[in-house]
Amino acid sequence: MESLNPNDLLIYARVAEAGSFSKAAERLGLPKSSVSRRVAHLEEQLGERLMSRSTRRSTFTDFGLQLLEHARQVAAEVDAVTALSEHRQLQPTGRLRVSMPPEVATLLLRDMLAAFVALHPAVTLELDLSPRRVDLVGEGFDLALRFGELQDDGSLTARRLATLSIGLYAAPAYLAEHGDPQTPEDLAHHKSVLLLKRNLEPARWTLLHGDTRWEGAPPVQLCGQRPWPAAGDGGGRLRHRGRARHHGPGPCAQR
Repeated sequence: MESLNPNDLLIYARVAEAGSFSKAAERLGLPKSSVSRRVAHLEEQLGERLMSRSTRRSTFTDFGLQLLEHARQVAAEVDAVTALSEHRQLQPTGRLRVSMPPEVATLLLRDMLAAFVALHPAVTLELDLSPRRVDLVGEGFDLALRFGELQDDGSLTARRLATLSIGLYAAPAYLAEHGDPQTPEDLAHHKSVLLLKRNLEPARWTLLHGDTRWEGAPPVQLCGQRPWPAAGDGGGRLRHRGRARHHGPGPCAQR
């Protein structure tokens, strides 16, 4: 026998609940002919009449009443799932796994994450604070936040959240000792702190000034795979015997 379609059982239960094909069709948002056809198809599959129809009313056969108990269980499960979905929309629950670089959580989203936890106490927020490229599907993550260009992946949906501008910073004491760079070429005579890319190569700087573009990598004194604050500086800017000073947005402004 052909496998029964659960939707046919649901329609059959709705007909019994509404008391007529017309009312059931209205509640289901279907044409009356479609409702009648699905019940007839169910009878054909089972090989027995479920209802005796007349112009005034429809009555159930003995087998139809027995089947109705099972059909009502299907309808009850559908109603329960609908209620669950509506409840979750009003009050989100469960676990939310999110991966993001640690500096995003601590510098950009600290207050937002705290507000989310306070607003949704029934949600368990699980954070993976690392810059690695996680396998969202394989590792069970719901969301990942990343810097840079995204790899093409047809199984994922990506959205740009923001465009961040980056500047060059130097301590006044350092500039007093080594001088103020006036052009990008002057950076060759200065020491820099560079981030490492995923292939562990130093990331090159791209400096823009109007229509002028310069790319290069100044001599490196310190490098790493993620930004880090120097001792005593929670803002993530490198300090060198004094307060950090933003050097830009002149010819040495980085984007």
